[in-house]
Amino acid sequence: MSDTSQAIMRDTDADRAYRARWWTSRAVIYLVLIGWTLVALFPIYWTFTTSFKTAPDVMQGALIPFLDFEPAWLGWRSLGLSPDTIGAASTPRDEFLSRFSNTLLVSFTASFLAVALGSMTGYGLSRFGYRFLFMRNQDISFFFISQLILPPVVLALPFLVLYKQLGLLDTHLGLILLYTLIVLPIVIWIMRDQFQSIPPELEEAALVDGQGVWGAFFRIILPIALPGMVAAFVLSLVLTWNEYFFSALITSSGSRTLPVMVASQTGSQGISWWTMAAISFASVLPLLVVGVLLEKYLIKGMAAGATKG
Repeated sequence: MSDTSQAIMRDTDADRAYRARWWTSRAVIYLVLIGWTLVALFPIYWTFTTSFKTAPDVMQGALIPFLDFEPAWLGWRSLGLSPDTIGAASTPRDEFLSRFSNTLLVSFTASFLAVALGSMTGYGLSRFGYRFLFMRNQDISFFFISQLILPPVVLALPFLVLYKQLGLLDTHLGLILLYTLIVLPIVIWIMRDQFQSIPPELEEAALVDGQGVWGAFFRIILPIALPGMVAAFVLSLVLTWNEYFFSALITSSGSRTLPVMVASQTGSQGISWWTMAAISFASVLPLLVVGVLLEKYLIKGMAAGATKG
């Protein structure tokens, strides 16, 4: 066999070995990703199937419908959302829809306000120099994020007294203002880093072209920072949507949200796991829809943060 033929065979063997290693590595990666996806989705699956279980099925830990247990509409019937009750008047369904609309209004409004205020604050901290006593921009940024160190229970009594004086107890406005304050430090921190990753030369070029400061911000900087704003909005939405402590503290009936309704499914007869699961799954669906619709912006926002610096 000639040297040329041997070289060709060695190249062919090397290519086969490379392709085998490539396919093996890809298979391992996809198996790990599929496994992690199953782990991440299992709580949602468990919640959904639990809404169709009876008490014995819940206690026995049945997993697979029609194999381990026979599905029933127990959880959805207790909310008036089963096929046999959806057309009839239902007090539990009216309560659920009221809590759902409260959560929707409060969470979306608070998240929008937090992103609007946090974006302007983050832009100022990233572009201008501030001085307040001994504090500079970095100190001011740390002051905002340090507000998250306080546990919510520390703020319970001050907010109760303040809201009682202002007449904001059990109101949508009271929850919106409070939730905005809760997520605002995180939004400021995210948006400050987002604006710092944008070269100031873009604004300088816009100013040379005749744009004002606000014109440069809205026409040049804001579109570039939009993925980061969407990511901050989704994070704020998740935090406010699932917030329980302050909703249970400052509301009594008219403005209560879904997390409080989930936690209230207990009584002298025990915990209504099927009803709790039905409410939980119904409350998770809007967040899943928002995540799917804004997936493109979320990926861009996370990629921008990952490549910063």
